[in-house]
Amino acid sequence: MNGTDARDCLELRRAIFLAGYRGGAAHLASCFSSVEILYTLYMKGVLDLGQWDSRERHDRFILSKGHAALALYAVLDRAGLIRPGRLQDYLKPGCRLGGEPRRGELEWVEATTGSLGHGLPTAVGLALAQKMDKTPYRTYVLLGDGECEEGSVWEAAAAAVSFSLDNLVAVLDCNGLQKTGTVPDIMKAVHWKEKWEAFGWTVRDADGHDPESIRECLLLEAEPGKPSLIIAHTVKGKGVSLMEGNPQWHYRLPNRKELKRFKEELGIAEGEVV
Repeated sequence: MNGTDARDCLELRRAIFLAGYRGGAAHLASCFSSVEILYTLYMKGVLDLGQWDSRERHDRFILSKGHAALALYAVLDRAGLIRPGRLQDYLKPGCRLGGEPRRGELEWVEATTGSLGHGLPTAVGLALAQKMDKTPYRTYVLLGDGECEEGSVWEAAAAAVSFSLDNLVAVLDCNGLQKTGTVPDIMKAVHWKEKWEAFGWTVRDADGHDPESIRECLLLEAEPGKPSLIIAHTVKGKGVSLMEGNPQWHYRLPNRKELKRFKEELGIAEGEVV
């Protein structure tokens, strides 16, 4: 990762942590795992968004792993796509930034995705509409690997092939963890590449913490008639050693002792955490 990308992604992790800590709740580890993916989509020339208030919006993005909403909000804020300072309203009374995305509450949120397994089916519908309208644009969706236990994911995966949606790109945030343990322990035989290819998808692998690796995969031409999946290999909780690869951090904030480590590793000054 180049120096600029590394600094930007550290700043995003700092912003995510500070907003979550001040708001009193956040899925920090899930957010940290997806930072580089969202950063690449919005800030590395991948998404052609058009205008939010236009009926003819261009590319679409859906955060299917909705519990990482705070990471999406932070990236939208850094990209200048939402009102400055709005991130600091997270979970405050009367605010529109909740723990999971809700369509209609914030610009650039295409779908409400609090329940897992809903994002890919919605993305299939959007991509099909783009096809029917004969537009050149794509629909992108970010999934979690634990989320792929939902049957609706596989119904949508089959439908995407049936409709020849080569304008649909799914990114799998493959961090190997879910709420109560590791995905392989709970799912047993995972084999994501083989499963998605068996459904008829084109599958590529990327380093999920290297924006250039992610961008290269995202910008490749699709195989005609085939949707694409990028398996982004990530570390849940990336950026803070206490969280990295530890399922106990799925949904919690640090205590006073742990807070010191967060501040040290994220470069947060004493007076910034209030």
